[in-house]
Amino acid sequence: MKCIGFDLGSSSIKAAIIDTESGVLLGTCQYPDSEMAIDSPEPGFAEQDPRVWWENCQKVSRKLLAQTGIDPSEIKGIGIAYQMHGLVCLDNEGEVLRPSIIWCDSRAVSQGELAFNALGSDYCLSHLLNSPGNFTASKLRWVQENEPDIFAKIKTVFLPGDYLAWCMTGKKNTTITGLSEGVFWDFKNKEISSSLLEHWQIPASLLPPITNVFGEQGFLSEKTANLLGLPEGIPVAYRSGDQPNNALSLGVLEPGEIAATGGTSGVVYAVANEIIPDSESRVNSFAHVNYTINDPKIGVLLCINGTGILYSWLKNQWGKGLLSYADMEKVAARIPEGSDGLTIIPFGNGAERILKNKQLGASISGLDFNRHTSDHFIRAALEGIAFSFQYGMSILNEMGIQANRIKVGNDNLFQSAIFSQTLSNISSCSIEIVKTNGAEGAARGAAFGCGFYNTLADAVGQTESIHTFHPEPVSDALSAAALKWRQTLKNNLQ
Repeated sequence: MKCIGFDLGSSSIKAAIIDTESGVLLGTCQYPDSEMAIDSPEPGFAEQDPRVWWENCQKVSRKLLAQTGIDPSEIKGIGIAYQMHGLVCLDNEGEVLRPSIIWCDSRAVSQGELAFNALGSDYCLSHLLNSPGNFTASKLRWVQENEPDIFAKIKTVFLPGDYLAWCMTGKKNTTITGLSEGVFWDFKNKEISSSLLEHWQIPASLLPPITNVFGEQGFLSEKTANLLGLPEGIPVAYRSGDQPNNALSLGVLEPGEIAATGGTSGVVYAVANEIIPDSESRVNSFAHVNYTINDPKIGVLLCINGTGILYSWLKNQWGKGLLSYADMEKVAARIPEGSDGLTIIPFGNGAERILKNKQLGASISGLDFNRHTSDHFIRAALEGIAFSFQYGMSILNEMGIQANRIKVGNDNLFQSAIFSQTLSNISSCSIEIVKTNGAEGAARGAAFGCGFYNTLADAVGQTESIHTFHPEPVSDALSAAALKWRQTLKNNLQ
């Protein structure tokens, strides 16, 4: 028996099929090959058409089945991972009322700030675990204030994954995990965040009924089964936002375990078994995939905007696109640890939440024209990004979240041995590189939801560990570089 997983990103939809008996990944692909469009009708706006997501979901499903030659009748369950925080609005007929306001849209910041001030930090951090910020609830408030005619027609509010599941099954529902990422969940009262909705005069009836993250959430109709090339009647059995799903993919389920990603932005995702709000709002906390009301596993998400984007900027601007990342790794290896005193602060990708939303900008210091070459910049960038990850992890340590191992996928920054070993050394954490992706994680989540595994750990324990970086003694040069980086950041923040 087999399960299929879909991972809806903002650039493409990935799909993967696993064999539930052997645990082997049978195939994976994405659609489209080029990035999906993100419309920005005004500065700070970011929108996508949810109907395009559904069309591309159909295409990637058929593409994967053709690519693998798997008999569709063998597929017994579906899992969905999706880009978090997006807002989808449907009318009474189930028609999409406006483009989805997606995760990277910043139009609703002021709505969130006003609610935070009105409700008070004590309420927001103890009940919502977050400021309403720029999350889904704040986006809905923006529609209410700025598009009242559209708001008046809204019958149902979905997150992106809820919309895909509804397209497949015709059933309207959401999860506690999903509600929490939209700041629609009250962790203290263990119910819909009624105080926030009442403050904004938003009817709670716009939110669909709650279903479990794992288990039967609805079944493919004949029509949608034909569109996807899958059998009628198979269940959607798992649904989660992309970051909790990434943690699941890596087997990060219990307190003391940490997942990380190092793409355009960097994410450190830890699991806690108690509510630990950050009084300075430098992190976000949501219900993890295995959260239950009686056993509240909390996912603590720390985002660093200025990470991989610095390295890609160097590749495109400094290297003029002539160097591959593998070439850059070889170049950086020619430079000693500490980059001979060259320091790069990588925070040049907008406001940084870990810096209390300061928009610091990237900076270079210690440049010696008689000593430093272009090679030094590549090594200093990798070290500067590693130092920023360690800075973020120190915030988690302040919150009482400790770890001695980080699990990551085999992609992006973690393909750099220099970056990975540097981070391992300065954080005193082992870094385990795992061969997996979000679509595979969604398929494994579906397999557990269908009952093919006794435990969630069994479902995700089939992934392959590629390599582990173990912490080595920190050299004097690297220690001095890390200290200088911290001092430079402190000076820049003053």
